[in-house]
Amino acid sequence: MARHSNLSRPRRLAAAAAAFVGAALVLAGCASGGSTPAAGGGEEAASYGEISVQYSWIKNEEFAGEFYAYENGYYDEAGFDDVIGISGPDTGVAKLLSGTVQVALSDAASIGAAIAEEEAPLKIIGATFQKNPFTILSLADGGNITTPEDLVGKTIGVQDSNASVFAALLNANGIDPADVTVVPVDFDPTPLMNGEVDGFMAYLTNEALTVELAGYEITNLSYADNGVPYVAETFSVTDQYLAENKELLKAFLIAEIKGWTDVFTESTDDTVSLIETYYNQAASESEDGLEAVFGALDPVKTGKGLEAEKLLISTEETEANGLFTISDDLKEQTVASLAAAGWDVSVDDLFDTTIIDEIYEENPELKDYLP
Repeated sequence: MARHSNLSRPRRLAAAAAAFVGAALVLAGCASGGSTPAAGGGEEAASYGEISVQYSWIKNEEFAGEFYAYENGYYDEAGFDDVIGISGPDTGVAKLLSGTVQVALSDAASIGAAIAEEEAPLKIIGATFQKNPFTILSLADGGNITTPEDLVGKTIGVQDSNASVFAALLNANGIDPADVTVVPVDFDPTPLMNGEVDGFMAYLTNEALTVELAGYEITNLSYADNGVPYVAETFSVTDQYLAENKELLKAFLIAEIKGWTDVFTESTDDTVSLIETYYNQAASESEDGLEAVFGALDPVKTGKGLEAEKLLISTEETEANGLFTISDDLKEQTVASLAAAGWDVSVDDLFDTTIIDEIYEENPELKDYLP
């Protein structure tokens, strides 16, 4: 096992269908407190009261934009009395359906699985990560898996919750599952470093950096670049909440855009310092939370994680269309990726990006997030 408290960080259950099985389909329609959207330029905001947002993971660099939205008053100027950010890991599916939270930062696999298997009335209305962050991590002097074909004959460590997404990688590349040996692992990459597996299902922004910082030369087989592209860190809501709170959600997303713009315009050091502040606050507020369990963040890894996630967030399409937008092609690719994992949903079942598109039509200056 890892000796350092920050070495092993169990990831969210990105593909876990079980997270929402049996969830009550109680759709709490938290009505908004006003009708005037918070505009990008100085309009007086309506009063939207309080909302709860489920984070997919601990309060680390993955939510740097949210921390800037708090720190620089963007939620306040949007008209919110409070935006309660709840630490994960959690797909947010069950909490959305029960009305415990109004927005979840989830992923296409979790939301798509809920829709396909439970007919859950959910929608993705925007996405922070334009690229799937999953990778098959290997050691350059070990498995050195550079192409999908390199998986054949290899032993790959795969977490139980991610088995369907790994199957999608094989399916998308025409690889017979019988030609790959899958070993159940936890989220700690120690088995890879010990040579117990040739490859390890990981995140580009997390375990890949952990192994690299431990002194190993690594190879990444990115899912996004090898047949399984889908959006992640998705802004997800219920159909009912979307129908009843469009102006509230518009104000919320504008605050989010501003926060994530700061991630791109502020220095890495300043952003890491801000992340540490919010992470440490979460650790002090709950001794049972993972922030407290894991101990202090490693600022070097946090900075590298921040830079790695920027490559997943900012693409040619977001440069043209704005943060959180999802192109028609990416929607189709996402649905195709889910189908490869056994979840059949349509674009219209999974996405409604009307609000984010309206935001940029009304506030085109918000598209300019790069320094």
